[in-house]
Amino acid sequence: MESLFIEPSKSTPKVDFNAVTRVLAVKGESYPENSFKFYDPIFQWLDAFFGQIDDDGTINLEISLPYINTSSSKCILMLLEKFEEAGNSGRKICVNWYYDKDNENEMECAQDFKEFVELDFNLIAV
Repeated sequence: MESLFIEPSKSTPKVDFNAVTRVLAVKGESYPENSFKFYDPIFQWLDAFFGQIDDDGTINLEISLPYINTSSSKCILMLLEKFEEAGNSGRKICVNWYYDKDNENEMECAQDFKEFVELDFNLIAV
């Protein structure tokens, strides 16, 4: 399976999903004009990825999102729910959410997402 790479823009994060290393990273600000249009190819890639892997190696989701608008928040929750489903079906999932230690809003946002899903979810201050 091919990896997925989406270049960042002013309003969209870099998406670097490496199918070989199983490190799936989303980093940058997320406030696209149409969040669902931006995130849809990511959801499709994840569906294919989870459908193709057949061993029990760990999948690491690395997230760093200093700013997320409301519609992106919904998409990030949908993304996390896909990982939760994969975890519930036996996949080993680890989420590392990085946030600026000096930005309380960013930390609270990460904590809110952590509460919505049942995953190995680490909040990491940087």
